[in-house]
Order: sequence, then C-alpha cells, then structure tokens
Amino acid sequence: MLRKRGENRVILLGTAFFMLFFVIVLRYYAAAYEQKYVKAAEIRSEITINAGESQGTIYDRNMKPIVNSGRKYAAVVVPTAVDIAEIAGYAADKPAFSAGVEKGEPFVFECVKNTPESEGLTVFELPVRYSDDQAASHIVGYLSQNEGADGIEYAYDSVLRCGNGENSVTYQTDGFGRVMIGEGRKIIRSHAAESGIVTTIDIDFQKICEDCGKKIKKGAIVLADVKNGDILAMASFPDYDISDMEKAVSDKNCPLIDRALYSYSVGSVFKLVTAADAIEEGMGGMMYDCKGQIDIYGQIFNCHKYDGHGLQSLGDAMTNSCNTYFIDLSRVLNIGKLRDMAYNIGFGRENQLCAGMIGSAGVLPTEDELTVHAELANFAFGQGRLTATPLQVTQLACAIANNGKMPELRLIKGFTVDGEFTMNEKSPRYSHVIHEETAEQLRRMMVNAVRDNKNSNARSKKVSVGAKTSTAQTGKFDKSGNELCNAWITGFFPSRSPEYALTVLIEDGGYGNDSAAPIFREIAEHISTTA
Repeated sequence: MLRKRGENRVILLGTAFFMLFFVIVLRYYAAAYEQKYVKAAEIRSEITINAGESQGTIYDRNMKPIVNSGRKYAAVVVPTAVDIAEIAGYAADKPAFSAGVEKGEPFVFECVKNTPESEGLTVFELPVRYSDDQAASHIVGYLSQNEGADGIEYAYDSVLRCGNGENSVTYQTDGFGRVMIGEGRKIIRSHAAESGIVTTIDIDFQKICEDCGKKIKKGAIVLADVKNGDILAMASFPDYDISDMEKAVSDKNCPLIDRALYSYSVGSVFKLVTAADAIEEGMGGMMYDCKGQIDIYGQIFNCHKYDGHGLQSLGDAMTNSCNTYFIDLSRVLNIGKLRDMAYNIGFGRENQLCAGMIGSAGVLPTEDELTVHAELANFAFGQGRLTATPLQVTQLACAIANNGKMPELRLIKGFTVDGEFTMNEKSPRYSHVIHEETAEQLRRMMVNAVRDNKNSNARSKKVSVGAKTSTAQTGKFDKSGNELCNAWITGFFPSRSPEYALTVLIEDGGYGNDSAAPIFREIAEHISTTA
C-alpha cells in the first residue's frame, strides 16, 4: 500500500515537472514569436492606389474643351479607417462599393460630387474623355487600347498622352500590409487635362452645323473664316458614336469616312472658276444665246433648261446656271490659263490639316486632256473627270469673299500647357489667286444668284448671302435607272462684309437648290444670330 502511494507521488511529481517545463518552453516561444511579430510590424512599406488617368484636352478656338468636357469623381478608401455605413451613402454604385469593402483592402470607387475627404478617404475629380453627345467626332478621332487611332487623337497622341496623367494616393504600410493611418499620405493630382491641342473649331458653330445637317444621310459641311482660313466647323455625315466603334465599323453607310476630306464630282460650283478666268482674260462681257443645247464638234451638250435661257450675259448665266453659256465661253479661253486658275485656287492639291487628316487632291484634268473638246466642255461647268473636296470648294468661296486673297485652310492653332494661352501659333498664309476687281464681280454675281432668283432656297430674310449651287452628275444610277447627283452649295455671308465661307455637300442628294440650299440658309441664320 505504502509502495503504491509512493509510485503515485512520483507520477504526480513527474507530471508537474513536465507541465512546468512545457509552460516555460511555451512562454519562451511566445516571447520569441512576439519579438519577431513586433520586428515584422516595424518594417515599413508603401501602397499606391491609382484612381484614374488624365489625358490632354482638345480645345476649340475659345479654349472650350471639345473632349474632357465632363467630370466624374473617384475616391480611394481605406475600409478600416472610415465609417463604412456613412461612406456608402456617397457611392455612385452601391453594389460595387460593397464588393470592394468585403475584400478589406484599400480600393477605388466612383462617388458623387462633394464627397467629404478624410485621412482614410481621398477624392479625385477626373475628366470624362467623351460625352454622350460628343461633337466633332471626325475631327477628334478615337482611341484604340488607349492610343490615338484617328483624327487629332492620332495626330497628337504623344502630346495628349505624355505620361503625366497619374491620379493616385500613397500610404505607408507595416510589414503585414496594413495601412498606417496617422503616418500621412502622398496625393498626386494630375494637371494633364489642362494642357493639349488648340484647334480653330468653334464648338458652338460646330454644333449648329451638326444639328442643321442631321437630315443629311451622307455628306459634309465646312465653315471657314474668310479672312484667315480657320476652319470653324467641319462635319461629316453620317456621324458615329465613339463609344460604339463596332457599330460604326459595320454600318453600310461608312460613318468613319470623313467626307469633308473626300473628293466628289463638283458640277456648277466650278463655273465660278471659269468665270474668274474669263474676267481676267477680258472675256467677262461675252453674250450668248442659249437655245437649250450646244453642238461641240458633233457632240450635243444640253442645258438643264431644255428650251433654253435665251440671251445671256456672264451674270445672267451665273444666276441661271446656264451650262451652254459656260461651254461656249470655254472655247474662247486659254486652256492653260483656265487650268492654272483652278490649280492656284486649290483644285488638284491636297489640304494637309494635320497628320492623318489630309483632304484629297481630287482630280484636275491635265492641260493635254483639256485639249479634247468634249473634256473641255465638261470641265467648263464642273463635270467630266474633275473632282474636288468640300475643303477645296470652301477655299474657292474664301478667295472670292476675301478680295481674291485666298487663305490656306487650317485646323490646328497651336498648343497649350494651361488651357488659357496658345503657344506656337503660326500666322495665316495667303495666296493672291484672283484680282480684287474679279473677286468683286464674282461676289456680286453670287449675291444676285440668290437675291434675284425667287426660287432660291438659300435666300433668307435674316441674313444676306452670296452663293452658288450645283447638281453634279456622278455617272451612278439607282435601281430605277435615275442618275444619282451630288447636291452642292457654297457661298459666304453676310454679303456686304463677308466673314464666313460655307459649303454644304449632300452625296447623291439630287438638286443643290432643293436639298443643300435650305441647310445653307439655316446654318447662316443660326450663326449670324449667335456670332
């Protein structure tokens, strides 16, 4: 019995000794782990959260943003450092905010304007690149994988995305990655959106042209300052939605084509060039009896008025757009001088607006080609092989409106670093293409062509204009066998002291007076009221 009690006592003592040893060892390792934990916690690092990138702005001539005109707000939040229930009320997307909170790490969420900041919540105001009703889409262009792919976005990609667009906040973290609130934060707010490209576009005029042209299925509108050649508006139809490029690519009407840069058969608008050369060759006083057709070495050319216009002066022929007058006139003109006149005005030459945005040279027949009687006859009233862009036709109107001094069309004014001042702006460039007296006579003819024609749809009670229409044959026919014609009008306003040159082209639009002239009148009225 005594022996058994002794054995039990030994077992108890052994157990007690083992437990004491275990506790000592446990405390030793706990102390060691705690020391290691403390050292790990003392290791500092950083975490940077990017709230979004800012890009340079494309401005109009008055420093109004054409892109980056909208604003959105993004916040970087440290969930452990804020009242989540309170902050949730400022989230623009509540489900997305809740999903971010569940991860327990700092994250970015879209918030509403005037969201209050704290050390655990940093708010950024970010530009929205394109608006829902983005204007001047063909001028602006678009991005592909955040690089410029067309338009000004492409031409000035390196300027608009120069690498200083970061908007971020940086926090100190411990060795376990936990944000150390109270240790300060480093905030970077980009000013990249203040810098950018300054264009000659007037965004208000651009919107007027786009709104008035909505009824155009395919075509273009160009508005320019007659004094310096600045392109104030340049719209192509149909337009496209920059946010839905897939739809634009698959559209059979090819909205991605900038039709202001594309060349078309010109028609009667070119009679202005023939008239200019005739005046300068001393043939401006020629009279002609239009009987509805003319025989050019066995080839019959018809006037649009089949029973003829009767006896016509140059001014009468311009008002009535008498084809046979200009055909007969061309026979007494010097072919070389007539072609040179067209070339000097810009026909047959490209308009280089910026990289990747170049107006087609179109087709200007050679002097040898014009020695063919039929080719010369067609050329005299803008038909045959001749093609031109709306830009080239607008240059013609500028030359006439600006006393024969034709400004080179331009789209880019310069650069800006602050959104207030323009840098590297070049002076306008001019060419004296016709004499001042010639330009004066042509202006008078264009004013009379609208004022004296009671059927002119360009005539307005709100603003006086000078204009010339075209119904240009294309050699294409619809399913019914009717020839498709391009509808043109070009001109200037106000007529007494011209400020603006305006061209409207409607591809396959029929008669210029029926479809293009009403749009011309509407734009001129709106701009004369706005300017």
